[in-house]
Amino acid sequence: MLKVVTWNVNSINVRLERVLAFLDRWKPDILMLQELKCPEEKFPFEAIRQAGYESAVLGQKTYNGVAIISKGPLEEIQLGMDPFYEDVAARVIRGKMGGITFLCCYVPNGQEVGSEKFQYKLNWFQGLQKLVESYRVNEEPIILGGDFNIAPEDRDVHDPKSWEGKILCSKVERDHFSNLLALGLSDVFRIHHEEGGMFSWWDYRSFGFQRNHGLRIDFVLASDFLAKLCTHASIDREERKGERPSDHAPMIAEFNLPIK
Repeated sequence: MLKVVTWNVNSINVRLERVLAFLDRWKPDILMLQELKCPEEKFPFEAIRQAGYESAVLGQKTYNGVAIISKGPLEEIQLGMDPFYEDVAARVIRGKMGGITFLCCYVPNGQEVGSEKFQYKLNWFQGLQKLVESYRVNEEPIILGGDFNIAPEDRDVHDPKSWEGKILCSKVERDHFSNLLALGLSDVFRIHHEEGGMFSWWDYRSFGFQRNHGLRIDFVLASDFLAKLCTHASIDREERKGERPSDHAPMIAEFNLPIK
């Protein structure tokens, strides 16, 4: 059984004890982390190694940063999206384990529809699509996980009317997400959950979590033939509770697939 998790941890060093406890509780084969907020030299490699995992990291001071934490060694590790998009921000890392390509991404927020940062987000996302296309998704097993900063449907939003046309929920962002899925990927969470009201991010402000005023913006996307092997998908709301949580909860997916 292959267990894959994606989690925007919102600072690995602030949340390290939570990450270690999560690894012990869920025992994932792959944990994809976003928003590390630390350079590689300050990443807690040894603590994670003592927990029985290896780490491939693309870090950045203060902002961004992505990592793939794995039970087995990752092969063919690549950083960034070159040659499909050149980005100074640490937002993409990829590698192989057991013949499967794992791609961890942290999509730009975009700040505000129509802004320069919004255009950067759209350009960046087009680069991500080209990267995924290069893997021939219909022929090669690929799992893409991360914080996509897009709520693809109204059922992924606590109040669709108030978010209509705004950042994370605009039509152009949703179209980009749909185009990514059309390459041969499936949102495995929706295989098991058709209902709305299930979110992965809640604002720290205004008791967003307590009121369940959230968005579903974190995803595990899998090649369609891999998605057919997905036996479980859930969001661990417990990780949004307690002392100093991330504003995101981990998204877990399990596949009826032996680990090679």
